[in-house]
Amino acid sequence: MEEQVILVDPNDVAVGKMEKLEAHQKGVLHRAFSVFIFNSKNEILLQQRAKTKYHSAGLWTNTCCSHPRPGEANLEGANRRLAEEMGMHADLSYVFNFTYKATFGDGLIEHELDHVFFGYSNELPIINTGEVESFRYLSLEELTLDIRKNPTIYTEWLKICLDEVIEYLALRK
Repeated sequence: MEEQVILVDPNDVAVGKMEKLEAHQKGVLHRAFSVFIFNSKNEILLQQRAKTKYHSAGLWTNTCCSHPRPGEANLEGANRRLAEEMGMHADLSYVFNFTYKATFGDGLIEHELDHVFFGYSNELPIINTGEVESFRYLSLEELTLDIRKNPTIYTEWLKICLDEVIEYLALRK
């Protein structure tokens, strides 16, 4: 069965569904989520996307990201993909959302209303190698510096939302 995404309007009201690849070919706004797992040292768990992914293959990104399925709540989808990609479970909390549009060299377009979830765990991931190439922990300071130094090795959505992630964490201190 083809994976479908939930099409949304700018206010995140569902307006339909579409096959995932078609939505990325047409650049249609759809619902997504991004999970950020932090350990007790406040380091973020990053994943390197599998080299077989149809876009952003081999790039470093947040702990996991994907799309809720039609009829699936964002939190439910985030928990599902955290388990599927990273072999982990954590108590996830919704933090904020953002909308972005990015065009890739292969002509695919990410146009997402992305719901961001945070979780905390010292559990080491057991990666699904069909989804994830590798993983590492970095402090937010190290990540920010490395993105400035090596921007092409990171996903667009991570670079777009990182400032808001940092701002949210600073407000909680």
